[in-house]
Amino acid sequence: MSQQGERHSAGRRGQDGQGGQGDDWWGQLYDDASGDTGPAPAPDTLDDRFASASGTVAAKPEGGEGEGEGEREQDAVPEPPPTVPEAPVVPEPPVVPEQRRTQPPPPPPPAPRAPWEPPVHAPGRPQNFPSGSSPAAPESQPPSPPPATAPDERTADAQAAAEIAPETVTDSDLDAPAPTPAPDSPQAPPAPPTPPAVPYVGDRPPTYDAEPGALPPADPDTLDDLVADTVLDGARYGTSTLRAVSVRGDSARYRGEPRRDSLLTARFGTGPGALILVAMATGARAVPGAHRAAAEACDWIGRAVGRSHARLSEDIRAAHRGDLKSGLHRLTDRSLGRLRASAAEQGLEPEEYTASLRCLLLPADPDCRTRVFFGVGRGGLFRLRDGEWQDIEPQTSEASGAPVVGYGSLPSETPDGDRLTMDLGITTPPSPYEPALRAPRDPFRFRASVARPGDTLLLCTAGLAEPLRGEPELSGHLTRRWADGVPPGLTAFLADTQVRVKGYADDRTAAAVWEA
Repeated sequence: MSQQGERHSAGRRGQDGQGGQGDDWWGQLYDDASGDTGPAPAPDTLDDRFASASGTVAAKPEGGEGEGEGEREQDAVPEPPPTVPEAPVVPEPPVVPEQRRTQPPPPPPPAPRAPWEPPVHAPGRPQNFPSGSSPAAPESQPPSPPPATAPDERTADAQAAAEIAPETVTDSDLDAPAPTPAPDSPQAPPAPPTPPAVPYVGDRPPTYDAEPGALPPADPDTLDDLVADTVLDGARYGTSTLRAVSVRGDSARYRGEPRRDSLLTARFGTGPGALILVAMATGARAVPGAHRAAAEACDWIGRAVGRSHARLSEDIRAAHRGDLKSGLHRLTDRSLGRLRASAAEQGLEPEEYTASLRCLLLPADPDCRTRVFFGVGRGGLFRLRDGEWQDIEPQTSEASGAPVVGYGSLPSETPDGDRLTMDLGITTPPSPYEPALRAPRDPFRFRASVARPGDTLLLCTAGLAEPLRGEPELSGHLTRRWADGVPPGLTAFLADTQVRVKGYADDRTAAAVWEA
């Protein structure tokens, strides 16, 4: 058999009886009688040639040399060209029977998953294909099975969610009340709530508006004389908490007058030897420049106390009451004397440029609870102890009774024995040779007291002291607000001191100290 698969040489060998191969095949191959085969019916492409070559190399004869030409051509049929393998067909899972409401059957096992299908527990994640395979084209994918025979993916999702979430809340859990822990120890009853602040007390509200109205006039050359409507301050040292406020009265707000009260809070020194000074002053009523006199009085007393704070602090902690009273009396007279000298420089009478002065000294030492008050003029000093207000304003000694005989009193009878029974009321005109008598000065006031835990000490000017003494509802309201012993905030303290009372419209300045 030749390499070209011809049968001519084989037939000739059989006729001649020789094992050699004849030379006629070459002539027959290129004989003019043989017709041209012509073009192949199929297109001659690279794939066709590769398929023909691979089929020829891989084909093996199954019979002898005498087999026909058609049989050899049939054995040498090449294999079809390799194509992209199709994805394996997913077998249809068994139909899940309809679940019963009374006893649901166990979930069926998950169906075999194709490589391109994402797993149930990790939806949307990328899938890696094994080497030598690739996902089929969209047009070659098998149709998805009908919904009736598809496995219940919600069951698998529920199982995956159960693995992630350790606890599941049911409707019964939502309806059940939250467990109440058993108290380990009996709790104390809650304290009664603090009553809210009120705008006013009394039968009816005051006549003036509660909010500021007109501003006081200003001079462009003396802007330092301007006074704010409200001043608020506070501090905490040792066992005491301080709150201080000064507010313009309703009458001054309505008329556009400046606040006649002045407030000064200062700390001198450091550590346990420090001393806190609270000074408040009130200028004369209906006098121009009264607010300047009050501010100057606070300034002078502040300088005097600041220069002597070390000695004063030692006397307070050592309870040297006599030294304190005499020293503070001297400092007060010196400060008010400078105020009178300032009035003379301005060409004013001392009564026109004066102020009432009230001060409070608080040591910063937590082991010292001595509180010292001193001053001159009208005002109030109160103490809230055990839920009751105490008026502890120092009282000055006043002469009482009839004048002593021989020291200016008229005789009870004449030398003749006639008794004087009628007073004609004729006043003696002042002598031009004697100076006119001046009004007596206000006496100096001093008080040193030891505070107790829970006490509240209140120092104020006459604008707040008078309604506290004259309106029981105001003192009762402050008692309910401050009886718990907890210091209020700055805004709460401002609201408490601004409670209005009809008939009292002056400026209010107050300083309160809460003892821990």
